[in-house]
Amino acid sequence: MNGAVTTIAEARAALTAPGRLFEMDEIDIRGARTRVWKHAPTDLRQILDLSRAHGDADFLVYRDDRLTFADHHARAAAFAHLLIDRHGIAKGDRVAIAMRNYPEWSVAFFGAALAGAVVVPLNAWWSAAELEYGLTDSGAKLLVADAQRAERLAQALPRLALPTLVARAEGPLPAGTHSFEDALGAVDPATAPPEVPLDPEDDATIFYTSGTTGRPKGALGTHRNIATNPFSLAYGLASAGVRAGGAPDRPPAPSRRVTLLSVPFFHATGCHSALVSSALQGGTVVLMYKWDVREALRLIQREGVTGFGGVPTMAWQVLTSPDFDDYDTSSLTGVSFGGAPAPPTLVDKIRQRLPERTPGNGYGLTETSSVTTYNGGVNYLERPDSVGPPVAVCDVRIAGPDGAELPGGEVGELLIRGPNVIKGYWGLPEETARAFAGGWFHSGDLARLDEDGFVYIVDRAKDMLIRGGENIYCAEVEAALYEHPAVADCGVIGVPHDALGEEVGAVVRLRPGTTLTTAELRAFLTGRIAPFKIPEHVWFREEELPRNPGGKLLKTRLRAELLAT
Repeated sequence: MNGAVTTIAEARAALTAPGRLFEMDEIDIRGARTRVWKHAPTDLRQILDLSRAHGDADFLVYRDDRLTFADHHARAAAFAHLLIDRHGIAKGDRVAIAMRNYPEWSVAFFGAALAGAVVVPLNAWWSAAELEYGLTDSGAKLLVADAQRAERLAQALPRLALPTLVARAEGPLPAGTHSFEDALGAVDPATAPPEVPLDPEDDATIFYTSGTTGRPKGALGTHRNIATNPFSLAYGLASAGVRAGGAPDRPPAPSRRVTLLSVPFFHATGCHSALVSSALQGGTVVLMYKWDVREALRLIQREGVTGFGGVPTMAWQVLTSPDFDDYDTSSLTGVSFGGAPAPPTLVDKIRQRLPERTPGNGYGLTETSSVTTYNGGVNYLERPDSVGPPVAVCDVRIAGPDGAELPGGEVGELLIRGPNVIKGYWGLPEETARAFAGGWFHSGDLARLDEDGFVYIVDRAKDMLIRGGENIYCAEVEAALYEHPAVADCGVIGVPHDALGEEVGAVVRLRPGTTLTTAELRAFLTGRIAPFKIPEHVWFREEELPRNPGGKLLKTRLRAELLAT
């Protein structure tokens, strides 16, 4: 990029010019003319085959285990053959994964994709009932689980009659399951993937999102959707050195990425932006069993981590840790985060702790296959409350209640269009028609655009809260609360929390003549919904909850009443 580039529009023109890496093309996708990255891979097999070129470099690091790109490629190919030859998995069949961030997760993910299967990553924090729902709703033909998830599902697996492979089991396996490692066996390093033809518009993934009506929805993504994201992320990083409306900032020198992954693979951020992008770009992904600040600092030093972040909460915890100065963090070139609003004070902390590093954040959803906008470098320092402009293949617009586009500066619903937008919701044609009406994905988030096209997320139109980066739909928790026979009425709200952003709060009105304690209610919810969804704060009240004439719960008033102190 040369010194003449001074605006986001000019930067986009320079980066996407003919012959450049981010050159674009325009094609027809499901009846709509759509911009795409001309030089991007179009399916997961292409990405995995390209990753093989990185050879003996470390791809996945977990504790003392190291899996190279070459070994990972061979194992994924072998697993694909196993699925086809031993389990009869055919193109379009669903293969589910319920596992923490282990290297086996990635082997199963890419292997299932090579076999032509639709991969269904399930939330490893879900309860047994929620996991069973995901398996049943997706129609999974096979499950790959770690020992903890397999044990959690032990009672359900016999009635599901689902072939299950269990990874990293240290004790006896649940009845009817088999060892992932034994099934895979010794892998020939020269193993090639099976010859299964993949089309860019073939179904590739079903990622479950929290449901507005009490049930999670399966977001059905294509190979093109997920293969678009590494290029979109790279474009965002490449454009981060351009100051909107001013002189260009010098972008950091390219370096091999070593990412400390602090979010799960079953999230679009962990899978699309960390795992798949690193596979294509030759970056190392350092895995953690669970989030721990001191362990994160130790791994940054040991592995020469160049980037970390996850949700803003995790970045804040690292940068404010009393142990920060005890570790060498000089390898860090930046801190990037998304998944929740970032407090502006985080910018000051980055400047203080990591001077001359490149901060960044972005915006995306499961339905947009992760990256839609990116805000990095000097632009982030100057506009920390923005999530940045859309990447070049994406269009955004702000719509009013009537669907009409609003002028710049006005707040409305954020609509998104591009090759990253998924096909729809699995088995839910009516919800798909509503959410993807007119060729645009209706995000449910309220936003505005500034004069340079930067997006500012103002509020959530959906009844949702974000706890440590996890989206929690209030209706889902309320549905579980209503299952208790003593609950006559209830409402769920977000309660501010310094580290997590928000915690779950519930106000409950009991049926006459019944009694219930917070401990009893939390015990009742255990096993029905995931632990992170169970309310930390519960208020019982005798009077009716405030509602409008149409019966809608007035949560703004309820929140003001409950959190007034």
